[in-house]
Amino acid sequence: MAYDEGLAQRIREALASARVTEKKMFGGVAILSRGYMFVGIIGDTLIARVGPSAYAAALKRRHVREMDFTGRPMKGYVYVDPPGIEADGDLAEWIDAGRAFVRTLPAK
Repeated sequence: MAYDEGLAQRIREALASARVTEKKMFGGVAILSRGYMFVGIIGDTLIARVGPSAYAAALKRRHVREMDFTGRPMKGYVYVDPPGIEADGDLAEWIDAGRAFVRTLPAK
């Protein structure tokens, strides 16, 4: 499955000064910081890694659903459908939440 290159470019622009890497994953692309995925794209949907403590609150937001890529929900990860990231500010919130969570993880 191809991923939304326009969304990928918006993420790249939001992270222009950050030290991140891209990796093809899940038939889409993942953006990693310190070796940990914090956001990604499958099709036109954003994957956001919010972590276990923010997971329930994230699921209460509009246009957000469980990430169930394997058929089972992946706790700490959510899908954000396109209406939830139309505004650059909304996209930035998800990017910032993901980066903040992976900063809490041990160095790889």
